Amino acid sequence: MSQTLAPLTAAADPILAGRTVLQIVPDLQSGGAERAAIDMAEAISQAGGRCLVASRGGRMVSELQSKGGVWLPFPAATKNPIAMALNSVQLARIIRDEGVDIVHARSRAPAWVAYFATRQTGAKFITTYHSAYYGASPIKLRYNAIMASGDIVIAISEFAAERIRKLHPEAADRVVVIPRGADLRAFSPAAVSPARVQRLRAAWGVAPHERVVLLPARLASRKGHAVTIDAARRLAAEGHDDIRILFVGDPHSDSFRRALEAQIARAGVAGFVRSVGHCDDMPAAYLAAAVIVAPSTEPEAFGRVAIEAQAMGAPVVVSDIGAAPEIVRAPPQTPRHQATGWRVPPGDPAKLAEAIGEALAMRASERDDMMLRARENVQARFSVEQMQHATLDVYRRLLRR
Repeated sequence: MSQTLAPLTAAADPILAGRTVLQIVPDLQSGGAERAAIDMAEAISQAGGRCLVASRGGRMVSELQSKGGVWLPFPAATKNPIAMALNSVQLARIIRDEGVDIVHARSRAPAWVAYFATRQTGAKFITTYHSAYYGASPIKLRYNAIMASGDIVIAISEFAAERIRKLHPEAADRVVVIPRGADLRAFSPAAVSPARVQRLRAAWGVAPHERVVLLPARLASRKGHAVTIDAARRLAAEGHDDIRILFVGDPHSDSFRRALEAQIARAGVAGFVRSVGHCDDMPAAYLAAAVIVAPSTEPEAFGRVAIEAQAMGAPVVVSDIGAAPEIVRAPPQTPRHQATGWRVPPGDPAKLAEAIGEALAMRASERDDMMLRARENVQARFSVEQMQHATLDVYRRLLRR
């Protein structure tokens, strides 16, 4: 869908009003699935419905509640088979007690729980295919297949949809493509005060003359932190001593964080690259940066960082795999004067360093032109309103059946 839709209003929807949708995610700490759950809680509430979110909780619970969602403390993150079986019984009880019409699962273990609970109760079952879900063994493929088992299966990109059709052809006629969306009210340069940017740079310990290259992602091997460290070594050798490469995000594990710290030390870029942890003000983070990088080493089903960075008018460099070609227009497929960022081969520190260097070398007029193109790209194709309207349409379709 390419049209720009107006924000949802509080007018009751004749089909959704009075209905209850339960979303289930492992936690509400951070991440794309969690962000989508909160965005849909807002949309359901404004349509006159009631949205419950079953999760073990996290730092995003207060935002969920502020947007009309109701948090149900629930051990949705467990992957223990016995615990999952008990969870399905508990969830079925919640569905009956709360009069739930639709259960929307956004992760594999919770989806298995939701599948059996909806089969016990007759509630509608929706899944969103939020990841590429790799795994070649029969057991892993069967475990992943639950994400293609919804009455309707939402793919968050054409790449994800094609992957579903390839791995789970039986689900092909149930797939609906709904890209994720950025909240253009929050992710707008005009909405971020200079004071917010200055506070964030001060918290990061960045000097006024230093330019920030930002990698906003959970510290995990597939997010490309290791290749970024190698690119940093090249940039340092080329004399880019005024830039600081910052990793923003929670660590996937302490062992991986320590491995990154060791790699930074071995590369001799300890003063050049560092991890600064979680950030609560990502719009300001994008404005505080000169370049945003998302150098994933494995194909991803979407690229939330890329759309948020483009919405903020920040130059963005992504790996040319997965859904990235759908999100970032870049040479050679797109003429340079129409590009909204850079795409580089995954795992290639030389090309990554080259693209970062090009972004840093842009003239002010070139940067302004790219900023306008990038924001228009998101407004036309990846707004949160588009995602909300399209998902509500899926709910309506199921409720009419």
